[in-house]
Amino acid sequence: MSADFFVHPSSYVDQPSEIGAGTRIWHFCHVMKDARIGEHCSLGQNVMIASGVKIGNGVKIQNNVSVYTGVTIEDEVFLGPSCVFTNVINPRSEINRKEEYLPTLVRRGATIGANATLVCGATIGRYAFIGAGAVVRGQVPDYALMLGVPARQRGWMSRHGFRLPAFDADGLAICPLSGWRYRLTNGELRCLDWPEEKPLQVEES
Repeated sequence: MSADFFVHPSSYVDQPSEIGAGTRIWHFCHVMKDARIGEHCSLGQNVMIASGVKIGNGVKIQNNVSVYTGVTIEDEVFLGPSCVFTNVINPRSEINRKEEYLPTLVRRGATIGANATLVCGATIGRYAFIGAGAVVRGQVPDYALMLGVPARQRGWMSRHGFRLPAFDADGLAICPLSGWRYRLTNGELRCLDWPEEKPLQVEES
């Protein structure tokens, strides 16, 4: 485990676990054994990372989030305050269902809004945006904007986090902040101006 990270004295990191360089773990957090956290992540107050969880690089986890066994978080994901993960679809206190955990995957660059709930078994697509308080299950497309209970797709979001305007006759829409072009084809959205595998780069003002 790298020594180039910060853990507040009020927090616990069980061993063995992996924490990448530049990661900051703030007040009253608990990282359980066999968890893997990448580089340059930030864990706010009262965050719990369960055993076996995998978290990529550049992930920001806000206060009061518990990431349970079976959840995988890719790079550059934002988890809003008090958002909720689950890992059993039909929990009962008197029945042990640890062998029935359903995996949840949050793909690169996605945003999960405050108090949103992800029902286990969900896959959240790249740069998808889950609105505050939404309840999500199943598969969410890349760049999809999901709102409500149950969550339904209400549009598309750019990589810069702006809702895309109406698409033209050629299926093109322009991000109002960056000017990057997006094309919608057969229900799938792609950014035409930045390779999907590369990280977003924004000039600091």
